[in-house]
Amino acid sequence: MKNKKNISFYILLSLIFCISYIVLAIKPLGTEHQFSPEWKIDVTNPSTVKPEEDSKLLPFKLGQTLGYFTPDGKVITFVSFPMKASISSKFYTYYNTNNTEASYFMPDGQLCGKISITGFPMIDDDRIFVFLPGGSSFVACDNNGKRKWEYGGTTPITAFDSSKNGVVVGFADGNICEFSLNGKLIQRFSPGGSIVPVILGTAVSNSGDYIATISGQNKQRFVLAKKDGSQTKITCHEFLPSSTAIQKLVKFSQDDSTVFFTSQNILGITNVKTGKIKHLKINGQAISIQETGDTAFILTKDNSKYTVYAVENFSTLIGFFSFTAEHAFILADSNRLYVGKDSTISCLSITKK
Repeated sequence: MKNKKNISFYILLSLIFCISYIVLAIKPLGTEHQFSPEWKIDVTNPSTVKPEEDSKLLPFKLGQTLGYFTPDGKVITFVSFPMKASISSKFYTYYNTNNTEASYFMPDGQLCGKISITGFPMIDDDRIFVFLPGGSSFVACDNNGKRKWEYGGTTPITAFDSSKNGVVVGFADGNICEFSLNGKLIQRFSPGGSIVPVILGTAVSNSGDYIATISGQNKQRFVLAKKDGSQTKITCHEFLPSSTAIQKLVKFSQDDSTVFFTSQNILGITNVKTGKIKHLKINGQAISIQETGDTAFILTKDNSKYTVYAVENFSTLIGFFSFTAEHAFILADSNRLYVGKDSTISCLSITKK
């Protein structure tokens, strides 16, 4: 009788332990990103429609065509251009290699004005620049296409970026210059650390306080620098495993918390505050970085193979997909990812479950 009571006690104790373990071990499942196809359009011969008032227009550029479409997949503007073009969410322009002037247009196709400056125009958001013949000087224009200010130099420009609070220029001799949007020189420095100091990629933060660069050959180097009064302070740096002599993609996140940079088959992700750098292996060369919410999307190209990587919280790879195309682009906006492939644009909605 005593043995039976002992067995019953141990069975009861085991059941209590199992139930307690199950209850205490329960954790809420983490959320997952889900991508759902919404629509796909062919922009080869589109029927353009008139945009509704205050509708959002999204830019695209595929091969020798460009234009704008709405989030629900209606093409508003479609333009074929013969040589070169530049487009943003605000303006677009196209030009040839002996360009003496260039017209630029609103997203709905209305003529906005003319840039009567010999050179190669570049549109970055609502900012207009013209790179002058010779490759060592540029002009910043106002929104009327008129000359606002000019930088004239003798050393070839090898990297360039602008934000809402600054313009940064990299040169073949390894120097970096940052200007205000009114043309005032804010800082000048040289990242150094390489036998050949050429600047291959650069970016300026939206605040204008930080500059990131990739520079040099043997060894190639990533540098993050911060404006500190009248001086420039390097907050973190890293020598890269390869030294390819091609332009590199460098980009700050919208909130300036992170800076991305590429080195051959590696994507570097730098925490601006701590200076810690994480590396993700990628296929091909990164050509575009887009973000929406807490997710960044990176488009890479390896010959005719394109890959899109999704990185959550600017640190964790959560998935990727690949496709073959001659031309491609990505655009992220309002929890949607738009993927352009040759003559088509597809929309994927992004949800967390």
